[in-house]
Amino acid sequence: MARLADYFVVVGYDLDKRGSSEGQGRILQRFPEKDWEDNPFPQGIELFCQPSGWQLVPVELPPSFFVAVLTDINSERHYCACFTFWETVETPQLQKEPSEADEDETPELLQTPAQLYGPKSLVLVSRLDHTEVFRNCLALIYTVHVDSLIVPLETVIGNLLTCIIPIAGGSQRTITLGAGDRQVIQTPVNDSLPVSGCSVAQLFRQLGIVNVLCLFCAALTEHKILFLSRSYQRLTDACRALLAIMFPLKYSFTYVPILPGKLLEVLSTPTPFIIGVNSSFRSETQELLDVIIADLDGGTVTIPECVHISPLPEPLLQHTQTALSMVLDPELEVADRAFPPSSTQPSALKIQDKEIRAVFLWLFAQLFQGYRWCLHIIRIYPEPVIRFHKAAFLGQRTLNEDDFLVKVLDGMAFAGFVSERGPPYRATDLFDDLIASQVERIRTEQDDSRKVMKHIGELAEQLFKNENPYPTVAMHKVQRPADSTQSRTGSCLASFPLLDDVAVQLFIDHAAAKLSTAPPVVKAELKEMVPSGPPLDIVDKNGSVLANSARRLEVVRNCINYIFDSKMLEAKKLMPAVLRALKGRAARVCLTQELNQHVLQNRAVLDDQQFDYIVRMMNCTLQDCSHMDEHGIAAALLPLVTAFCRKLGGGITQFAYSCVQEHMVWTNMQFWEAMFYSDVQSHIRALYLETGDRDAPSPQGALELASEQTRRWPALSKETQQELVQKEESTVFSQAIHYANRMSYLLLPLDTTKNRLLRSTGLAEVESVSNSYVTNSIAGSMAESYDTESGFEDAESSDVANSVVRFINRFVDKVCNESGVTNEHLKALHAMIPDIVQMHIETLEAVHRESKRLPPIQKPKLLRPTLLPGEEFVMDGMRVHLMSDGREEATGVMGGPPLLPAEGAIFLTTYRIIFKGTPNDPLVGEQVVTRSFPIASLTKEKKISVSLSMDQFIQEGLQLRSCTFQLIKIGFDEEVASDLAEVFRKHVHKLRYPQHVQGTFAFTVGQSAKLVEHKTKDKNQSLRTLSKNLVKSAKRTIGRQYVTRKKYSPPTWENRSSLQSEMDEDEISVSEEVEPSSHTLSSTIRSSDRQTMSNVVERACCRDYQRMGLGTLSNSLTRSKNEPFRISTVNRMYTVCRSYPGLLIVPQSIPDSTIQRISRCYRQSRFPVICWRNSRTKAVLLRSAGLHAKGVVGFFRSPNAPSAGASQADSTSLEQEKYLQAIISSMPLYSEINGRNTLSGFTSTHMSTSGKWGSIRGSGRLSAYNPDVGNRLTGKESPQANGGPSEPYFLRQQRAYLYIIGDKSQIKGGKQDPLQQWEVVPIEVCDVRQVKNSFKKLMKACVPSSLTSDLNMSFHRCLEDSEWMNLLHRVLQVSVLVVELLATGSSVMVSLEDGWDVTTQVVSLVQLLSDPYYRSFDGFRLLVEKEWLSFGHRFSHRGAQTLAGQGSGFTPVFLQFLDCVHQIHLQFPMEFEFSQYYLKFLAYHYVSNRFRTFLLDSDYERIELGVLYEEKGERKTPQVCKSVWDYIDRLHKKTPVFYNYMYSPEEEEVLKPYTFISNLKVWDFYTEEVLSEGPSYDWELVRGQPEGPGEEVAPAAERPETAAPKSQRRVVWPCYDSLSKVLPDAITKLLQDVQTLEAELGHVSEKWKDSWDKIKHIQRTETKLESRPSFSSSLLMSSNLVHQRRSQGVYLQERGVGSSINLGLDCEASATSTPATGRPSTSTLYSQFQSTESENRSFEGILYKKGALLKPWKPRWFVLDKTKHQLRYYETRQDKEFKGVIELAEVESVIPGTPTMGAPKTIEEKAFFDLKTTKRMYNFCATDSQNAQLWMDSIQSCLSDA
Repeated sequence: MARLADYFVVVGYDLDKRGSSEGQGRILQRFPEKDWEDNPFPQGIELFCQPSGWQLVPVELPPSFFVAVLTDINSERHYCACFTFWETVETPQLQKEPSEADEDETPELLQTPAQLYGPKSLVLVSRLDHTEVFRNCLALIYTVHVDSLIVPLETVIGNLLTCIIPIAGGSQRTITLGAGDRQVIQTPVNDSLPVSGCSVAQLFRQLGIVNVLCLFCAALTEHKILFLSRSYQRLTDACRALLAIMFPLKYSFTYVPILPGKLLEVLSTPTPFIIGVNSSFRSETQELLDVIIADLDGGTVTIPECVHISPLPEPLLQHTQTALSMVLDPELEVADRAFPPSSTQPSALKIQDKEIRAVFLWLFAQLFQGYRWCLHIIRIYPEPVIRFHKAAFLGQRTLNEDDFLVKVLDGMAFAGFVSERGPPYRATDLFDDLIASQVERIRTEQDDSRKVMKHIGELAEQLFKNENPYPTVAMHKVQRPADSTQSRTGSCLASFPLLDDVAVQLFIDHAAAKLSTAPPVVKAELKEMVPSGPPLDIVDKNGSVLANSARRLEVVRNCINYIFDSKMLEAKKLMPAVLRALKGRAARVCLTQELNQHVLQNRAVLDDQQFDYIVRMMNCTLQDCSHMDEHGIAAALLPLVTAFCRKLGGGITQFAYSCVQEHMVWTNMQFWEAMFYSDVQSHIRALYLETGDRDAPSPQGALELASEQTRRWPALSKETQQELVQKEESTVFSQAIHYANRMSYLLLPLDTTKNRLLRSTGLAEVESVSNSYVTNSIAGSMAESYDTESGFEDAESSDVANSVVRFINRFVDKVCNESGVTNEHLKALHAMIPDIVQMHIETLEAVHRESKRLPPIQKPKLLRPTLLPGEEFVMDGMRVHLMSDGREEATGVMGGPPLLPAEGAIFLTTYRIIFKGTPNDPLVGEQVVTRSFPIASLTKEKKISVSLSMDQFIQEGLQLRSCTFQLIKIGFDEEVASDLAEVFRKHVHKLRYPQHVQGTFAFTVGQSAKLVEHKTKDKNQSLRTLSKNLVKSAKRTIGRQYVTRKKYSPPTWENRSSLQSEMDEDEISVSEEVEPSSHTLSSTIRSSDRQTMSNVVERACCRDYQRMGLGTLSNSLTRSKNEPFRISTVNRMYTVCRSYPGLLIVPQSIPDSTIQRISRCYRQSRFPVICWRNSRTKAVLLRSAGLHAKGVVGFFRSPNAPSAGASQADSTSLEQEKYLQAIISSMPLYSEINGRNTLSGFTSTHMSTSGKWGSIRGSGRLSAYNPDVGNRLTGKESPQANGGPSEPYFLRQQRAYLYIIGDKSQIKGGKQDPLQQWEVVPIEVCDVRQVKNSFKKLMKACVPSSLTSDLNMSFHRCLEDSEWMNLLHRVLQVSVLVVELLATGSSVMVSLEDGWDVTTQVVSLVQLLSDPYYRSFDGFRLLVEKEWLSFGHRFSHRGAQTLAGQGSGFTPVFLQFLDCVHQIHLQFPMEFEFSQYYLKFLAYHYVSNRFRTFLLDSDYERIELGVLYEEKGERKTPQVCKSVWDYIDRLHKKTPVFYNYMYSPEEEEVLKPYTFISNLKVWDFYTEEVLSEGPSYDWELVRGQPEGPGEEVAPAAERPETAAPKSQRRVVWPCYDSLSKVLPDAITKLLQDVQTLEAELGHVSEKWKDSWDKIKHIQRTETKLESRPSFSSSLLMSSNLVHQRRSQGVYLQERGVGSSINLGLDCEASATSTPATGRPSTSTLYSQFQSTESENRSFEGILYKKGALLKPWKPRWFVLDKTKHQLRYYETRQDKEFKGVIELAEVESVIPGTPTMGAPKTIEEKAFFDLKTTKRMYNFCATDSQNAQLWMDSIQSCLSDA
């Protein structure tokens, strides 16, 4: 029961304070004057009576009524019903008032109203919210006053204040105030449900569905909400409605439905609120930044930008909106129907209001379903203490990501909900019933709108019944003022009288006395056990019940069983699948259950490997848990990590917790609280289950049990109560101790020196947010204080202990205070914690010490790589993981299992960096992955951090990139100390960049691998002395400083003048008077140097010069005068040009002294020398460097122009001209024409540009040259139909004898003189820097370091960006231009850059294209030795082989040349004796530094180091090859890997490849790799023995017998298998088979070359014997031979001419393969099948055959072969090689013959017969006549068959 009204107050305008700017109100009277004890009088009522301010108005306003709500300090709400009317105010007082307030208005204006009215308010203050009753009561009092009824006001007010009514229960109470009135007060049935009247429906009408839902979410997620309206009552209703739809949550922040204008600053409070304000204050609300403003009059809701309101989770939002629209607008559903039903009006407002609230109730039932299953009851007595497990609730609802629900659960309202509705034994209401019994119904019906509406209708009915339990009775009778409309004059109405407070007080005292004597009303409260409702089904995102595939769970179970049964191999195979499965929640739950089973079976002590696997699975399970642990996985693992253990040495046990500490969840205070409460709950439950009746039928839940205990509590005796309270308290206390231990286990790291946990946020968190509400500002200040005391900065072990102690203390304080542990116990706990932590630290130290001694287990064994002879380990293997890079093949993306990442070791040897290991994927775990590259080829090394997928830990790693197109990306295993990784890097750097070239592997091979500077005793003393003699004089000559430098710089100008005199001192006679022909080698060299010079003569250059007839080195003086060139020894001491060879070809007429002068004009003194002569046109190819800038102008100036320069420069320029003229004169073409400048005398045979264009069909060949090919070559681009350049292009009348290919940038301003016989062709060459940058980009394109989906980073785009193909195109283009110029009889001088990069490329390519000799093995070697090595390409400098070259970086000029050769090889596959593999081999080893061939920058440097002629001396270590050429020769003898079976050269063939970028292909050397064995270029490592491939076949052959069902198919993986080995080409395969068969038969194995030559020999014999070859069998061959299967006897038919080219079967010369006139014979096709099988022998036996003229008769074994259609004869029957063949196709007749002279004597005459062929007559003789007949018949039948 409660008072209807606590206070009645009369508030009026305060006339005394009129002078101030704003009017004020004051309380005129209040009853009772004394405060009630239970309810003090609320302050500030006068403000709320006139919220817009107290003002006087000139016109009387109608009375108004509204209810304001005040909240007191205890959060009790007081409803203030204000009834305001207006009374006249005496005017005299007004006239006194000065008009200071407003200067604009004149005083006269203020005095104009004759009468002013002041407000007066009658206020009822009550704790009950009965708006209508208050309105009626106050209206009655007003009516009594206005109509002057006979009832005294004191009586009415007295009755009002003494009226007592029930709060709830649904009863009706009739009251009367004694003025002839009667009212019925209806109480709600259940006061826990809010009473809303029509306010909710009204709010929806004002704002609409979306806006109200927005406000609803904002209120629940604690935002600030402000309502605006002109009507005060509407504001109150709107606020009441918002609270009503929030039921069952209660709003617990600031709630002021009507805020007075004077208190507007309240709006800037930081806490959330719901406030209403009159619209007149709208402008003041504009600057509020974080307040959501709802304008009830305008129907809008304004949300500021900075506020984000979390919406309801889908699909709830959708369902709610639909349900609301169906309630508010039922017509919507039937709007589209053809026959809409008649009655679809929305319900009456009262009913609609309840329907809307029912929708929200239905919504909350879905949001909070199953919440009771997440309550933890931690104390039952004396009071139930309940906690909510938020994480578990969110996890089971799978809404842990949902912002809205998370915020609601964290909010104050929900905390109140838990404390109010948590207790298990209390009165229940509609919501409890809904949660308990209707959840299932809601879920099944949620998609059927009709059923939903039916359910909402039922709920609405219950809500309506709660407010209106009885049919309304029309018993209200309340007087109203007689006629409010009739205007009363101010004079007739007296003001509201002062009441007699004594009379009123009497009423109150009387009623109080009466109450005290009456017996107390005891209403039995209906308490009951609150049902929990159905447990939560785990629902996934799509709403369907989560059914994790049973197979995954099966995999997890099997794996665990394998581990415990010690079947480790099986477990290892399943492991990746398990780790994938553990991403799913069900699998993780399954894992915890399975492991728990094993703990229960007492199988928790594991061996090392089991322990390792279990820990790995636990880590994987935990790593996907969030720090909230919403699925309870960490909670389930917590008891397991303290159970599983392994025994270490010394009786020490290591538990699993020491290996799973890395996870965030352990540092989350909320997790520990939830765990603690859950454990306490189960212990308390156990406590009461023991004490309770043993025969309880079913195990009860904790809440049910608690409710039962609460019900019994009042009946228990005091002692029993006391005892139970103590028991519970000690249970909680013991759990707190247990948890202090547990927390120390998981928070103290195994290595207590590493304070890992302090760095994570966890320990620095102050408060858990579970159910404690600290605003951010407070939390912040607390966090600061904690931080200052803990000083997280230094992480020493004591600090670890301190921080862990602090964390545990904080936890203990919180949980113990919440669960009512006594202070003594709490103090005891605080004293215990440091000891617990300290003890644990000591245990851990021992465990840590022992665990470090453990051998690393279960990691794959480290495989050691095989090393080359002389290669040694510098660092032993370090365990690493080889990570996948940007190449997709190995990762399994393109099919097949992933070979990478792989685990193994990285080895560093004196020669290579090698990774060897096995893939992580167990399906390919048996394979071995090898990746290596020579250390000298390392181009970039950088540190990276890699994430090893298995355990997700980030490790440091290295990325090593090599210019052999390899990338090794490794992550160091945790067992590798970081300083070791650093040592590795330093060693790599030291080996990559030795101080001197002698530190490279080629020199140090076979010596100890200690990394010291190279100082060994010279092995080859005698050779060193020779070299020294040679170099000594050079050193003297050039001057000391040049020898000490590594890098060559040309002598300065001052020095050059003295060169000649110094040379004379050196006793080398060079006189210009002597006839040039007398300068033979012997005459110019002192005897002491002769031996050395003979070595020089043996060099490649000389051999090649002699081959071309470019000058000889004979001792005789009889060399013909007319020989145009001589071999000059001017540079024999390397004094003229340090980077040129010792012997050079120069024109006969130029003396050596001139050469020395000319050389100064050229860069690096590299003057023009002849390096090749065209044997047909006798045009020569010269090479030189570009001119010094000084010499350029003079060189191209017309000879007649007066010279402005010094005489020295002038004479040099003339000498240069003389030199070039001498070259021109040497050309037969020039001497024929006797200096005339036309080509008329040049024979047309010279002019035929014979050559072969590349085999790319249909690419129309436009002129591929730059437009500026020289004045006389430009402008005539008329391509021929077949794609070759047109003839007239070269048959210009004006054509130079010598073309100088020069650099465009250098030859600016050179004037061309028409009389000069040379012409400069300016071209743009690629700079060395360009090549370097292009190569870097090419490497990144071919071997990207990481996968990318960016289209701009695709392979082809990167390849294009690198411009590598562009550079190849330019080099090839210039080379083809030069080839064509040479072919037309002009000489060419290539004079580019310093003459050692592009010049070398062009000159080499020109020779390769023009001269077939260079396309053979010997020729190519000679070409490289001559042009690249002797002519000083700077291999060491360009390859950055030493420390000095480190800065310049790697520039692959030689690789570019090899790539060009590869492009030509692709277009002309039949023109090269060597295969593509040969080129790759050179490309690999030219950077590998395994051989000395490509070290150093010139012959001079090689001689100085004694390298050049060392190979001729005796070798100490025969297995170590120092020259790559020797190695290739040896290997070539053993295996055909370098040989091109298609080699079938045409004589004097000039090649002209297509050079367009579209015709160039990316070299597969850049992209291929073989992970199974590493690079195949170190042959000993790959094959074991060179005969390896042959042995591969044997196991495959044996397999079927041993295990029949096994398939013989082999899976070939890209990037893993070596394709050439697994799928050899046909010929290699046949040669292998031959070897295998020989081995099986026990024959001595024949070398492959012999077998090959034998086959060729047989074919040659056949070709000789043929006379009329048949056309029928010629095979057509595709022009693009590269892709065809290589086979042995393939014919190429050319436009029906029938020239047969025997591919690869004739390497000697084309003499034997001259095209036969007829058709090629069938027999050649079969020549390779030398089989002795019977099916090829139709008839055989001995016949005598008469030899040629004067030759005797001889018995031979004849075989008639129908298949091949031939008659073969052999020496004996056993022979495999036949002596001769008679083609039956050529036989004309078989006739009986007569014996001739010398025939066998004893044989009868009829045994003779003759065979006539187109060529000759054969005479035969059989053993007898019968046999002869048989032979004749057989041959005849063969002929007739054909």
